[in-house]
Parts: sequence; C-alpha cells; structure tokens
Amino acid sequence: MKFLIVFVALFAVALAAPADVSIVRSESDVGPEGFKYDWETSDGQKANAAGELRNVGSENESLAVRGSFSFVADDGQTYTVNYIADENGFQPQGAHLPVAPEA
Repeated sequence: MKFLIVFVALFAVALAAPADVSIVRSESDVGPEGFKYDWETSDGQKANAAGELRNVGSENESLAVRGSFSFVADDGQTYTVNYIADENGFQPQGAHLPVAPEA
C-alpha cells in the first residue's frame, strides 16, 4: 500500500511536469511498517514525506504521514505546504493558506 502511494505521487508529478523538466534528486525507502521519499525537479518543485504505521495489528491501525511540498506558481513565487496526515485527518500549514478562527 505504501509503495502504491509513493508510486502514484511520483507518477502524478511526472504527468504534470512539462517535457523540459527533469528530476534533479529522488530518494525513497519503503519498508513493511513505514516509508520515506524526497525529490526535487529542475523547475523548483520539491516534496518529501515520511510515514509510519501506528497501532500495528490492532483494530485502530493507521498510517501517520508528515511531509511537505513546494512549487513555483504562475506568479513566480514559491509556495510551501507542510502537513501531517494521520488519524486526525489532513492538516496542512502554509503562509499562503487561510487559518480557521479559534473555536
């Protein structure tokens, strides 16, 4: 499952990238209870993530991922999103993202 997630993410980047963009750096490690990857393209895109299984073998088994991605937008600025995705959902943070008011 983890391999599939990493493969799909890299495949999506490859499809979205123009033909003149190349992969500058790409590293990955997939194990039975976790994964990590780190890549960068020549047009300034970057992504990295690390995930681990939590509560292995229990009814509450889950995958917890911590990572970030950056891209250069049409306005020329580089935007970065740091995130956590775990049993509490996807939790992105970035200077360009709106923040919900305190409840």
